[in-house]
Amino acid sequence: MNIQIKKLRSNAVIPKRGSEYAAGYDLYAALDEPVTIAPHTNEKIGTGLSIAVPAGWFGAVFARSGLSIKQGLRPANCVGVCDSDYRGEYIVALYNDSDIPQTVNPGDRIAQLVILPFMEAEFEEAEELPETVRGEGGFGSTGR
Repeated sequence: MNIQIKKLRSNAVIPKRGSEYAAGYDLYAALDEPVTIAPHTNEKIGTGLSIAVPAGWFGAVFARSGLSIKQGLRPANCVGVCDSDYRGEYIVALYNDSDIPQTVNPGDRIAQLVILPFMEAEFEEAEELPETVRGEGGFGSTGR
Protein backbone atom coordinates (compact mmCIF):
# COMPACT_ATOMS: atom_id res chain seq x y z
CA MET A 1 0.00 0.00 0.00
CA ASN A 2 1.34 3.42 -0.91
CA ILE A 3 0.43 6.28 1.40
CA GLN A 4 1.12 9.90 0.51
CA ILE A 5 2.80 12.05 3.17
CA LYS A 6 3.34 15.80 3.12
CA LYS A 7 6.14 17.35 5.18
CA LEU A 8 4.79 20.47 6.85
CA ARG A 9 8.17 21.33 8.41
CA SER A 10 11.71 20.84 7.15
CA ASN A 11 12.68 18.82 10.26
CA ALA A 12 9.81 16.32 9.88
CA VAL A 13 10.84 12.67 9.58
CA ILE A 14 8.97 10.13 7.43
CA PRO A 15 7.66 7.29 9.69
CA LYS A 16 9.92 4.23 9.84
CA ARG A 17 9.58 0.70 11.18
CA GLY A 18 12.04 -0.38 13.83
CA SER A 19 12.38 -3.90 12.43
CA GLU A 20 11.40 -5.90 9.36
CA TYR A 21 8.18 -7.28 10.89
CA ALA A 22 7.15 -4.31 13.04
CA ALA A 23 3.48 -3.40 12.65
CA GLY A 24 4.02 0.19 13.78
CA TYR A 25 5.86 3.02 12.07
CA ASP A 26 7.70 5.34 14.45
CA LEU A 27 6.48 8.93 14.59
CA TYR A 28 9.10 11.59 15.37
CA ALA A 29 8.91 14.93 17.20
CA ALA A 30 9.25 17.83 14.75
CA LEU A 31 10.29 20.41 17.33
CA ASP A 32 12.47 23.51 17.12
CA GLU A 33 13.59 23.07 20.73
CA PRO A 34 13.12 20.53 23.55
CA VAL A 35 9.75 20.42 25.33
CA THR A 36 9.54 19.45 29.00
CA ILE A 37 6.36 17.72 30.14
CA ALA A 38 5.62 18.24 33.84
CA PRO A 39 4.49 15.24 35.91
CA HIS A 40 0.85 14.25 35.34
CA THR A 41 0.32 16.77 32.53
CA ASN A 42 0.38 16.57 28.75
CA GLU A 43 1.90 18.52 25.89
CA LYS A 44 1.02 18.43 22.20
CA ILE A 45 4.00 17.31 20.13
CA GLY A 46 3.76 17.83 16.38
CA THR A 47 5.18 15.39 13.85
CA GLY A 48 5.35 17.96 11.06
CA LEU A 49 3.47 15.51 8.82
CA SER A 50 0.11 15.33 7.10
CA ILE A 51 -0.80 11.82 5.96
CA ALA A 52 -3.35 10.73 3.33
CA VAL A 53 -4.56 7.40 4.69
CA PRO A 54 -6.68 5.62 2.04
CA ALA A 55 -10.47 5.35 2.40
CA GLY A 56 -11.50 2.24 4.34
CA TRP A 57 -8.43 2.54 6.57
CA PHE A 58 -7.36 4.75 9.50
CA GLY A 59 -4.16 5.67 11.26
CA ALA A 60 -4.02 4.39 14.84
CA VAL A 61 -1.46 6.18 17.03
CA PHE A 62 -0.18 3.95 19.82
CA ALA A 63 2.39 4.37 22.59
CA ARG A 64 5.95 3.25 22.01
CA SER A 65 6.56 0.62 24.68
CA GLY A 66 10.11 1.80 25.42
CA LEU A 67 9.02 5.41 25.88
CA SER A 68 6.16 4.48 28.19
CA ILE A 69 8.23 2.05 30.29
CA LYS A 70 11.46 4.08 30.49
CA GLN A 71 10.07 7.62 30.68
CA GLY A 72 6.39 7.23 31.56
CA LEU A 73 5.27 9.01 28.37
CA ARG A 74 2.25 7.82 26.40
CA PRO A 75 -0.42 9.33 24.16
CA ALA A 76 -2.87 11.15 26.45
CA ASN A 77 -5.87 9.55 24.73
CA CYS A 78 -4.14 6.12 24.83
CA VAL A 79 -4.91 5.41 21.16
CA GLY A 80 -5.34 8.18 18.63
CA VAL A 81 -7.67 7.64 15.68
CA CYS A 82 -6.75 9.54 12.51
CA ASP A 83 -9.53 9.27 9.95
CA SER A 84 -8.77 8.86 6.27
CA ASP A 85 -10.25 12.27 5.42
CA TYR A 86 -8.07 14.15 7.96
CA ARG A 87 -5.40 16.26 6.27
CA GLY A 88 -4.03 18.25 9.21
CA GLU A 89 -0.78 17.70 11.06
CA TYR A 90 -0.46 14.48 13.03
CA ILE A 91 -0.01 15.71 16.61
CA VAL A 92 0.55 13.44 19.59
CA ALA A 93 -0.56 14.73 22.99
CA LEU A 94 2.01 13.03 25.24
CA TYR A 95 1.02 12.47 28.87
CA ASN A 96 3.67 12.16 31.58
CA ASP A 97 2.59 9.37 33.96
CA SER A 98 5.81 9.72 35.99
CA ASP A 99 6.50 11.89 39.03
CA ILE A 100 9.40 13.73 37.39
CA PRO A 101 9.54 16.15 34.43
CA GLN A 102 10.32 14.41 31.12
CA THR A 103 11.90 16.10 28.12
CA VAL A 104 11.10 15.42 24.47
CA ASN A 105 13.86 16.49 22.11
CA PRO A 106 13.63 17.34 18.42
CA GLY A 107 13.74 14.10 16.41
CA ASP A 108 12.75 11.83 19.34
CA ARG A 109 10.46 8.92 18.54
CA ILE A 110 7.20 9.77 20.31
CA ALA A 111 4.60 7.20 19.21
CA GLN A 112 3.92 4.57 16.58
CA LEU A 113 1.46 4.65 13.73
CA VAL A 114 -0.37 1.50 12.63
CA ILE A 115 -2.55 1.61 9.50
CA LEU A 116 -5.70 -0.44 10.12
CA PRO A 117 -8.86 -1.27 8.15
CA PHE A 118 -12.30 -0.53 9.55
CA MET A 119 -15.81 -1.69 8.80
CA GLU A 120 -18.61 0.75 8.10
CA ALA A 121 -21.79 -0.08 9.99
CA GLU A 122 -25.43 0.91 9.86
CA PHE A 123 -26.96 0.99 13.34
CA GLU A 124 -30.50 -0.33 13.58
CA GLU A 125 -32.55 0.28 16.72
CA ALA A 126 -34.21 -2.86 18.10
CA GLU A 127 -36.69 -3.55 20.90
CA GLU A 128 -34.79 -6.69 21.91
CA LEU A 129 -31.35 -8.12 21.14
CA PRO A 130 -30.53 -11.77 20.46
CA GLU A 131 -29.88 -13.77 23.66
CA THR A 132 -26.36 -14.98 24.55
CA VAL A 133 -24.98 -17.14 27.35
CA ARG A 134 -23.18 -14.11 28.84
CA GLY A 135 -26.21 -11.86 28.65
CA GLU A 136 -25.75 -8.58 30.53
CA GLY A 137 -22.75 -9.75 32.56
CA GLY A 138 -20.28 -6.87 32.69
CA PHE A 139 -16.84 -6.30 34.16
CA GLY A 140 -15.39 -9.50 35.57
CA SER A 141 -18.49 -11.57 34.80
CA THR A 142 -16.67 -14.21 32.73
CA GLY A 143 -14.16 -15.27 35.37
CA ARG A 144 -10.78 -14.06 36.51
